[in-house]
Amino acid sequence: MTGGDLLLAVGLDIGLGDPRWLPHPVRGMGRVIAWCDKHVRSMCHTGPSLRLAGIALAAGLPLLTYTLGAFVIEQAGALSTWLGKFVTVGLAFTTLAGRDLLEHVRTVNQALLDGNLVNARHAVSLIVGRDTETLSEPEVVRATVETIAESTSDGVVAPLIYLTIGGAPLALAYKAINTLDSMVGHRDARYVDFGWASARLDDLANWIPARLTAGFIVLAAGMVTGHWSRTKTSWQILCRDGHKQSSPNSGRPEAAMAGALEVQLGGMNFYDGLRHEHPKMGDGSRAPMPHDIGLAIRIMVVTYGLVVFLAVMFLWVA
Repeated sequence: MTGGDLLLAVGLDIGLGDPRWLPHPVRGMGRVIAWCDKHVRSMCHTGPSLRLAGIALAAGLPLLTYTLGAFVIEQAGALSTWLGKFVTVGLAFTTLAGRDLLEHVRTVNQALLDGNLVNARHAVSLIVGRDTETLSEPEVVRATVETIAESTSDGVVAPLIYLTIGGAPLALAYKAINTLDSMVGHRDARYVDFGWASARLDDLANWIPARLTAGFIVLAAGMVTGHWSRTKTSWQILCRDGHKQSSPNSGRPEAAMAGALEVQLGGMNFYDGLRHEHPKMGDGSRAPMPHDIGLAIRIMVVTYGLVVFLAVMFLWVA
């Protein structure tokens, strides 16, 4: 993949997002995972057998995705150089989720600005896994800001990194890992064995991207606000609170965002009616408010731009 290819893929992401009429590899991955989840359970009835099946799925789907992506690009390039470029850029574009994330969080923000908490709860339910039916306005905002921080990593920065080092096939393999984690990588009774390998593989695939994302959020905090004290605060909170989450990765960008906005993130969430207490991050004396969503969006956009710039420079120099 060249720097020009990457810029075209980013341009498509900005211009098109994720139109539902366009076939998307991630939706295909989701159907494969759902099929495997259903049929494996008819054959595997013990913890060890489910864990072995989960390891096979976690290894097999990313490998299959990488192989298919590389094969399609190679065959298209054999027919025509331009067709190869078209397919490369098209597949690369599907791995980026910047515009899709922006559209979702702006929908939440607009509902809050309109004073429609019911619509805001529904909108945020589309981008978070927690229960949203009874969330207060500050809790809706907190859920949105936390999602912006985490999704900047796995929806924007991580795909850009994998596109840069391994082209569209590697980025597609990463999306397979990410989709596996979101669908089966849970710690509940149903997935504790079958999803174990998917969750661990996702932790590994996001280890570097999450930390780079946090670093870019720290830098973007000062650039967006014009106050470099925000960068200092963001860095301090990242260093102090970034490791507190049970996930080895999600706490990093969330802590950096908490410091950048000077608010407190984390706290109590409910999942399927069960209470989960997450460590609090940030020294802010207030909960995030609707205007913080707009600031978080700008920080995400600047982070996106910084990573694109560095990735393109790397590809042009390499």
